[in-house]
Amino acid sequence: MQNKVTVHPFPPLYDENSKILILGSFPSIKSREQMFFYGHPQNRFWKVVSTVFDDKIPCSIEEKKEFLRLHGIALWDVIASCEIDGSSDSSIKNVKVNNISEILNTVDIKAIFVNGKTAEKYYKKCMEKTVCRSAICLPSTSPANAAWSIDRLIKAWSVIKEQVV
Repeated sequence: MQNKVTVHPFPPLYDENSKILILGSFPSIKSREQMFFYGHPQNRFWKVVSTVFDDKIPCSIEEKKEFLRLHGIALWDVIASCEIDGSSDSSIKNVKVNNISEILNTVDIKAIFVNGKTAEKYYKKCMEKTVCRSAICLPSTSPANAAWSIDRLIKAWSVIKEQVV
């Protein structure tokens, strides 16, 4: 049986004040349903970044958008379309990547971060040479990355704050 190609269903989020770009791999089923980033309730992204910036955890999509704007964070994903089983990064194949030049040519991004090894793999393989920018790999906030406690994630992710101050 051949897997169906799944296309990323929502656009990047950035504005003229964005200073860092955080790239995930591909949105989970929950994120695709919500049409917004890191929508799975067990994903620790929002808890980690809100703690790093000493802010309250945003709950609604509007609160999340405001949080990102306030802290100079742009979000997007490396993968534009792929074959994927559910939300499993390890099942991803037949990848087409997003064009992040649109963001990099529009706003002054100081640093690019990738959320986890899958995002790093496809960034290095398919994007790095095109945009002539390296990315810093941070440990995945996915619940599948159980080896990393929330405290370890917060400590590792604290480097993002240095780029927006």
